[in-house]
Amino acid sequence: LQKPASWQNWSDSTPDGFVFSVKAPKFITHIRRLDDVREPLANFFASGLLSLGPKLGAVLWQLPPSLEFEPYLVERFLELLPHSSTEALALAQQRGARMTGREYLQIDADRPVRHAVEVRHPSFESDAFVELLANYRVAAVYGDSAGRWPVMDVSTTDFRYARLHADTALYPDGWYEPADLDRWAITVGGWLDSGRDAYVYFDNDSKTRAPIDALS
Repeated sequence: LQKPASWQNWSDSTPDGFVFSVKAPKFITHIRRLDDVREPLANFFASGLLSLGPKLGAVLWQLPPSLEFEPYLVERFLELLPHSSTEALALAQQRGARMTGREYLQIDADRPVRHAVEVRHPSFESDAFVELLANYRVAAVYGDSAGRWPVMDVSTTDFRYARLHADTALYPDGWYEPADLDRWAITVGGWLDSGRDAYVYFDNDSKTRAPIDALS
């Protein structure tokens, strides 16, 4: 967990209109594996991310490759997720004792809070999972990973979220070719034309080429 001062510094050091996509702690997704996570969720939302205000974009929940789809477990997790800053504040107020003196429990307005889930086990490629996401207004991450992980190209809420890890090889030393970027531009344009927002992130090499691909 980060400290409130860190969140505030990130907010203060970025221009108006900048949007952060916050990746949720592995303690919730990989260690607890979504089970019995009400207090860890409260601690996360109490840690300071509410200080981002209008700069808080979607929260990313990346699941481990070993976690299989269990409908009851997934639904219990999804129903805990807050969908507004007011709901997030109410959840944050349920923080554990470990957060005493390091919490941030304020909001400047009631704003939407969005969530996206990135899955990495093939059992999630099911209509039941897609239906759960739609019921709880959570996005499925479109992960481009050269076929290593499932591709969830579905619309379940009012935004789309893509993480571009690789086109032909996972974490290559190279980059997306211009033709690949053109195809993605058309895809994202279609999402926007349908009235949805779009969050697109490149994580496709050793952090040297990805920003260039994103700019392109």
